[in-house]
Amino acid sequence: MSGDKPADTPADGPADSPADNGLTALLRARFESAGPMTVAEFMAEALSHPRYGYYATRDPFGLAGDFTTAPEISQMFGELIGLWCAQVWGQMGAPDPVRLVELGPGRGTLMADALRAAAVMPAFRTALRVHLVETSPVLTAAQQRTLARAGPPLAWHRALEEVPAGPMLLVANEVFDALPVRQLQRGQGGWHERLVDWDAEAGRFRLVLSQRPLIDDSLPDPAGLAPGTIIERCPAGEALAAALGARLVRDGGAALIIDYGHAASGPGETLQAVRGHAYADPLADPGKADLTAHVDFARLAEAARSAGAAIYGPAPQGPFLAALGLAMRAERLTAGATPAQAEDIRAALHRLTAPEQMGTLFKVMAMTAGRLPPPPGFADSAV
Repeated sequence: MSGDKPADTPADGPADSPADNGLTALLRARFESAGPMTVAEFMAEALSHPRYGYYATRDPFGLAGDFTTAPEISQMFGELIGLWCAQVWGQMGAPDPVRLVELGPGRGTLMADALRAAAVMPAFRTALRVHLVETSPVLTAAQQRTLARAGPPLAWHRALEEVPAGPMLLVANEVFDALPVRQLQRGQGGWHERLVDWDAEAGRFRLVLSQRPLIDDSLPDPAGLAPGTIIERCPAGEALAAALGARLVRDGGAALIIDYGHAASGPGETLQAVRGHAYADPLADPGKADLTAHVDFARLAEAARSAGAAIYGPAPQGPFLAALGLAMRAERLTAGATPAQAEDIRAALHRLTAPEQMGTLFKVMAMTAGRLPPPPGFADSAV
């Protein structure tokens, strides 16, 4: 993890004057009354404001949206995740019922493909109670359309805490990268919080530093780091990982986290915005672009392990999917496909697994109740 942008300027330099959208006006009014907000607060408002937030107002997936996730690239991704869940269910002792939970289910594509693949184990399909955790009304409607004939009972929730107790299999694909991050910058006196403010003269949002250094023993010693060094922390992600670990220990089961990020913690700035499949200024026009940051898997693992869960990985996505039989599944699909379809399947296989595509940057980590054996696709022991 490394940042290549100046630490004392806006993330992508001077932004164009943001459109006077509703969220911009609200934030400007807040700055005038309460002063700057943290990067995490700005990110949360931009993504999750109930009226103007990015996810509350649009379906961001696919060619007509802003980005494409693995389930939208190929049915093979969701199918293998479904088979992974079925195998882990067997390792759990085949509890009936079992809750299959997905955080941030997108359009419902991954769940639909997973349930179709799970049909090879009828007992597993019969035991399933599907729970989808979603806050976006636009995406909830899309999921309902996609899963209208899925089969197992379906329920929607706004938070993991609303999912009833019981043995659980949970999948979170590209969820943790969208949780708000704090940015801290090394100054002469220690760590300072990076804040977002409104520059009235320039007519844009800008980054500034808190005047006083932070007093926080959990932060790394700044003595060995150069002034201007930036670190990121995701309190919401760590809290969610701890809650997942505690629930698995209490009720049994496993969780599979798939996202892009780094296996070891380190300094650097990774906050980015994507709009129309191109990078954009994270501070410009809040609510109109997707904001994400690289996931710090080491800190997620530490949080879940502290709650008693066993941790496997993170493993690069490419080798993980290969271990689950992605190449074999691609061959079977290609055998019955037209030449154009076969080329699409091969392209999807490359995109999901090649190191220069999603195979290395994207990683997979499993959490389990400590009494379970190693799940499919991971080494023989927890770390």
